[in-house]
Amino acid sequence: MSTKMSNAPVYFALAQVQFNPVAAMHKYVDEIQDQFRRKGYTLFETNHVAHVQFSAVSAVDMGQPKVETVTNWNFSKAGKEIGFLLNNNSLTLQTTFYENREEFIPELLNGVEIVNRVVGLDHISRAGLRYLNAVIPKEEEHIEQYLDSGFHGIESKFNRRYSLDEIVFDTECGPLISDGTLVVRIYSARSVLGFPPDLSLNGLIANPKFITENPLVHSVIDMDHFTDGKVDLDLEKLKDQFFSQHDAIRDAFRTIATPYALSVWE
Repeated sequence: MSTKMSNAPVYFALAQVQFNPVAAMHKYVDEIQDQFRRKGYTLFETNHVAHVQFSAVSAVDMGQPKVETVTNWNFSKAGKEIGFLLNNNSLTLQTTFYENREEFIPELLNGVEIVNRVVGLDHISRAGLRYLNAVIPKEEEHIEQYLDSGFHGIESKFNRRYSLDEIVFDTECGPLISDGTLVVRIYSARSVLGFPPDLSLNGLIANPKFITENPLVHSVIDMDHFTDGKVDLDLEKLKDQFFSQHDAIRDAFRTIATPYALSVWE
């Protein structure tokens, strides 16, 4: 996954940096937007998203729900294939036309540099990478040809509607934050190719290569690797941190995918 596959299965990629909260971020958005515009991110949109939170009074009493509104600012390129999402404590880069880590990770860091130059960040608290890979067998193939036998599910005389496997790994990476968490989910179903409920395209367009109008048998390999820890912002070390986290994703991906799948994608 470090170099572009000729038939890569990645249909969505996300990289995020969380930093010290900036309650007055809205005061800096105009200047940040202008600098993103100069980098080719000419589309701009403001979104207000409501989140419902519960404060537990006891083990059986969840208390009254509290609605919190979070403001997100989107900066996207005109083709809507890639864009940044900014809020008071994070910057996220999302794309539906992923190339490789050598282009994707430095692009996120360019965005972090812009925000830091305008706002003056104190530290970062999380670095995360997430990839969605579409496993779509051809008409004469079977999904089992693409996934390791550990992800084939149980055999039954009944038709399987869907399945979901989730594995969580403790990882070692660096150089900024050594302890990481890698969450791997493999979702298999007969349906149209979609997105997990916690992800949104945020104004981006889907890659035509992965648009499915009719239900089909497929799997999604969802890989989310993140590290938590308060560290000083160092862009060069942050780049190495993301590359290290990417290496763990790559290794897990090559364990889940069969040699046949890799030969098809590469």
